[in-house]
Amino acid sequence: MGSRACSFGRLLTLMAAAALPFVLAGCGVGSARTMQPINTALTLAGGETSIDTNCTGCNATHAGGGAVNRITSMQADGGPADVTWTLSGGDTKAGAGSMNSAGEYTPPGFLTADRVEVTLTAQLKSDPSITATTHLSITPGFLEPLAPENAAVAPGGTITLSGRLAQAGGNTAIRFAVAAGTRESAAGTLGPVECTHARDTFTTCTVTYTAPTTVDAAGSVTYVEARAGAAKTETAILLSAAGVTSNPARHREALSWPVALGGSGGNNGDLDAHGSTVADCCGGTLGALLADSNGHQYLLSNNHVLARSDHAAAGDAVVQPGLIDNNCTPYGDGPGTTPIASLSAWLPLKSAQTNADAAIALIGTRTVDQSGAILELGSKQADGTLSAAAPGVSSTDGKGETGKLTMKVAKSGRTTGLTCGAVTAVDVDVNVDYFADCAETQPYLTKLFTHQMALSGDRFSDAGDSGALVVDAANAEPVGLFFAGGVDASGVVQAMATPAPEVLYELSAQAGTGTSYSFVGGADHAVSCLSYGDSTVAAAQREPLSTVEMARAAQALFAARLLVNPSQGILGVALGKSSDRVGEAAIVVYVDETMTPNVPVQVGGMRTMVIPTTEQAVAAGSAPVANMAAMTGLTSAALNRAVQAKQQAARQWMQENSAIFGVGVGQSLDNPREAAVVIYVDRSRLLKDLPQTMDGVRTRYVVMDRLHVTRSYMTAGPARKCMAKPGDETMPLDPRIKIPLF
Repeated sequence: MGSRACSFGRLLTLMAAAALPFVLAGCGVGSARTMQPINTALTLAGGETSIDTNCTGCNATHAGGGAVNRITSMQADGGPADVTWTLSGGDTKAGAGSMNSAGEYTPPGFLTADRVEVTLTAQLKSDPSITATTHLSITPGFLEPLAPENAAVAPGGTITLSGRLAQAGGNTAIRFAVAAGTRESAAGTLGPVECTHARDTFTTCTVTYTAPTTVDAAGSVTYVEARAGAAKTETAILLSAAGVTSNPARHREALSWPVALGGSGGNNGDLDAHGSTVADCCGGTLGALLADSNGHQYLLSNNHVLARSDHAAAGDAVVQPGLIDNNCTPYGDGPGTTPIASLSAWLPLKSAQTNADAAIALIGTRTVDQSGAILELGSKQADGTLSAAAPGVSSTDGKGETGKLTMKVAKSGRTTGLTCGAVTAVDVDVNVDYFADCAETQPYLTKLFTHQMALSGDRFSDAGDSGALVVDAANAEPVGLFFAGGVDASGVVQAMATPAPEVLYELSAQAGTGTSYSFVGGADHAVSCLSYGDSTVAAAQREPLSTVEMARAAQALFAARLLVNPSQGILGVALGKSSDRVGEAAIVVYVDETMTPNVPVQVGGMRTMVIPTTEQAVAAGSAPVANMAAMTGLTSAALNRAVQAKQQAARQWMQENSAIFGVGVGQSLDNPREAAVVIYVDRSRLLKDLPQTMDGVRTRYVVMDRLHVTRSYMTAGPARKCMAKPGDETMPLDPRIKIPLF
């Protein structure tokens, strides 16, 4: 999500099958409208007439990045009106929702009918006789993304998809359809939809997808969309030409001992409890196996996964699967999850001396595969599934590899399983938000991490993948520990990982033991990479330009024509769209693909986009309008220049402008031969004037919600709550359960 960013790390759970939860709204953005007041002295405007329990169609964004349905109250002169809100109608069990003093409406968390009507009445405080009323129609929304939210399917293979609605009672059914991806056409067929409706459980619908019997040699991605009213979610289906079958659901299951890593796990006390009621619980990924200089072996994951963001105690039980995948039921209070390790040490987030989100737990006797095997990191088996395998350590003696720009990487995580992406920025300084509870109602701190590594790719990761080990796809050598992420405005996952050598150094220097650590693994080997692509450039090129921006570009084109000189390698110029700054125009400069002419970063105040091509293609009008090819490496000189520019200004930028929460060094999408200072900008506080260069180096902007380490606000689906079993008075359980250790 989204990022989740949310982060991705600690995912909130779904309810018990027989217990009805409350649901917090998440949402999209809709169009504004004007509502008719009862009294012309008071006017209501800006809300939506129809939304769902996820707040789909909401028209504003709150401070956390999520969208809300905001209604503005105005007096006759157009000024703001100070009003008191009252709500009526709604669901017979869940109520009418709530309204705060800012006019932000939150729908009820669930419905017991297909549709309910809510009446919102504003009463002017200075004159209570003056009121204005509007009506909202509420329909059930999705509780979470489809399960699974991504999967690989072999030609002719099948997979069953499941969706849940926030509806207990009623007859609404989920409508499924096969849809096209960014570049591919829709492929495959769906079987009949089967839904379960009951008064005391949420509505669940399933459908079976069947892949086509022939698949493009390079593989492709198609989507299964699910709709219920205005609410929408989808699953990405990777049609694997190699015949690989991968369902991330396996990563959420209880595994037989000794367990392979890359699956669900967490602290046994990682829940929010109110008396005997469990409101929320969390979980993440058990990432890798470490060994210390004395031969002891430890689970490696994030602090916020194993140590509850500094709120755990040494000796706490680490369980598999995590509570998130066991209906919020801790070990000792019911079946389904078991302790496999004991929390040993963590890097305190509150310490200014630590630079990684990491924790380790001493493994129990025969509880964890001592080879360090990770789910799906191995080769394809006879049935098309991928075997578990240890990461490669033979090239680095277990000390980890340094990730480089454009390196193809893989990770095996609790939520999205095995996925591949690429390193898109290095030397990243980034602020990440942490909370003291699963529901993210208690902010803990915002921590600055330096020299981090950014990864991106469609469906690369999501909430619950935190703690996953990131490896070089070419040899399975560890390159990083994933800890935060989200989804940018183009729909592409942006993830953060601490370089693997830095994690080992930090644990040795800061965890208090003074011992050295290394990754447990085997011989280097290639990973059967599952990549869903990267739609960053394609999404940027689909973004429309404003009339003002087009006029600016047209004016700059006159100056750009003076650059054309075929003998010097510049073949022509045209109007285009920047991929480094979405929504901004660019001057396309076509250059001879056999030459490397010097093209200015900007012309007439506009960015330049440099595209290698041929003179014949320019003359025929068939030259591309954007750099769609895969990124290649940069020269050391280009990279070093960008690093220097970033180091000189990045920290100052972040301190002076709170909208900027991260700065690193990557590759320009407008001119891949040049490096760029990559700047991560809060989408809720987007700056109007973003510079095109930093000390002469190109800038590239990633616009998204701020990074945090639980649920990504961009992830479809709300936070969820579940109840303890009736009569259970034992929660929360003490997580410090004794387990057999070496």
